[in-house]
Amino acid sequence: MKNSFGESVAVTLWGESHGSAVGIVIDGLAPGVEVSGDEINNYLAKRRPSAKLDTPRCEKDEFQILSGVFEGRTTGTPISIVIPNENTKSSDYNYGAARPSHADYAAYCKYHGYEDYRGGGHFSGRITAALVAAGGILIPALEKIGISIGTHILRCGGVSDRAFENLPEDIRLLKDRMPPVLGEGVGEKINSAVMSARGAGDSVGGITQTAVCGLDAGLGEPWFDSVESTISHILFSLGGIKGVEFGAGFSGADLMGSEYNDTMRFEDGRVITETNNNGGINGGITNGMPVVFQCAVKPTPSISKEQKTVDFIKNENTDITIHGRHDPAIIRRICSVIDSVTAIAICDMLAKRYGTDYIVNKGRNTDESNN
Repeated sequence: MKNSFGESVAVTLWGESHGSAVGIVIDGLAPGVEVSGDEINNYLAKRRPSAKLDTPRCEKDEFQILSGVFEGRTTGTPISIVIPNENTKSSDYNYGAARPSHADYAAYCKYHGYEDYRGGGHFSGRITAALVAAGGILIPALEKIGISIGTHILRCGGVSDRAFENLPEDIRLLKDRMPPVLGEGVGEKINSAVMSARGAGDSVGGITQTAVCGLDAGLGEPWFDSVESTISHILFSLGGIKGVEFGAGFSGADLMGSEYNDTMRFEDGRVITETNNNGGINGGITNGMPVVFQCAVKPTPSISKEQKTVDFIKNENTDITIHGRHDPAIIRRICSVIDSVTAIAICDMLAKRYGTDYIVNKGRNTDESNN
């Protein structure tokens, strides 16, 4: 589907890094979902550069909702959100010399030289602002029906955070943490590691950990539309993510079956597992436990060290020193993007199983039961 994702609830991304704007269209979302400009701004603020270790390119992200929302509620028709680009420096980019680990050469091969190359064009991380704007609608809507999503930095620059423990409380904790970490003092250590990399003209990557709480058992499909494949599909749309693992992931491959298996029991009338090595998913379907996954985030490819590359217009080898405004670590800002794309995938899966009105009707039932 090219630049679109989803079946029942679908999104389409558009725009370029140095074009007039970026944006997203959300189609299939039920009528009656509450839309708060403050919530959207809160999520955009988590993604926006805000510290001296972030890119100096700081956009206001003054979004506009052009359609699909009336008097603070979704109408059921496509929602179109546009976010203007106001802080661009296109003179920093020269066509032909491919920036290592960027999409410059791959884009040239696909689009035959007609692509907008400035700032990475359509491949830029700037486009993720539109995904986060969508998250500012979908994440609060999911929270109203008891589903919460949280992502933190598990490791960055050789500094490790603690893993999730008390999931509902940890997810609440992350709402006010920047950088998004769980352990006390970990954020300062990560910031120091990132600043050290920047001082050396280099960058660092890391690992994030995401948890989704409140999903009923039975969501997802076997085989090709499994929960893992659906979530992985949208996660891998983010250029910085190079690996995804659920539950114990690759470390689980070293365990014996007796260690890895999640033993089951009844507790308070529901089935739970005593461990969660499978990440809340069996046979591609949720089992009622939290869905937990990790993402490998590559180091920011834009570094100021001189690197060897090719000029694909002149067909010759060359060296490149990248100029411009870049993050020495994108992992701090990608956490809100991961939350947002996860929400998109979950909304689509819920709508496919229960119908498009589920996200509103269950919310009403929940409100009634709390009165």
